[in-house]
Amino acid sequence: MERAVRRASDAASMRATERIEGPFVWTFDGSLADCLADLEDTLRRAIVQVRDVASIVVLIELSLPALKRRVDAGESLQPGWAELMQRLSDRYGLPSPPRVRPLKSGGPLVTLVVAYRS
Repeated sequence: MERAVRRASDAASMRATERIEGPFVWTFDGSLADCLADLEDTLRRAIVQVRDVASIVVLIELSLPALKRRVDAGESLQPGWAELMQRLSDRYGLPSPPRVRPLKSGGPLVTLVVAYRS
């Protein structure tokens, strides 16, 4: 019994001393549906790594020229975008909804930035 308690306290002290460097930045470029699915999966994994969702701030940058190219090619923004934003607001316990910043510059379709306070 004492051994199990010691291991639990050792694990707790290791977590307290670990430092996760950030902010985290990921870019996604491909079909819109794939980018949105990858963005959600990546955010979920970042929350698991940081361990404290209350201290996370999420920024999503959306390249308007890249988005226009995809829409011109026949991809649809809705309902995928609205469903993603709803899931991010409801499912992950974020303290505030993700901020979305449209970019007029080219580049990857979506950039995800996760910042946190330690």
